[in-house]
Amino acid sequence: MVHHRKKNKDLSKKIAEERIQRLFELAEQNFHDNPARTHRYVTLARLISMRYRVRFTRDEKRKICKHCYHYLVPGNNCRIRLKGQTVLTTCLNCGKQSRYPYSEKSDLNHSNHQNPMFD
Repeated sequence: MVHHRKKNKDLSKKIAEERIQRLFELAEQNFHDNPARTHRYVTLARLISMRYRVRFTRDEKRKICKHCYHYLVPGNNCRIRLKGQTVLTTCLNCGKQSRYPYSEKSDLNHSNHQNPMFD
């Protein structure tokens, strides 16, 4: 009996992830036509994620303001700046700033690959 519940729970989470993904697609498509509807899509996605305990992907998280929960579109309702090792995203609806770390493509410098010039 317990195994049956686990199966249903996994199925519910999978469906919730698909719904969240679809809501973000709709938000992206409808942003320019109806920003209020886009805000509703993001609200529904948040409610689904909380109800089924599904996390947003990194990309989905960065498309939402962490303060007012509006869908962010660079150049329209948010400003993105690069400052040192961080990406600074400013929501133009509420003024909240979010910082995300980033590194330039310096993976070659930190890899185990040795430079033949120094052998």
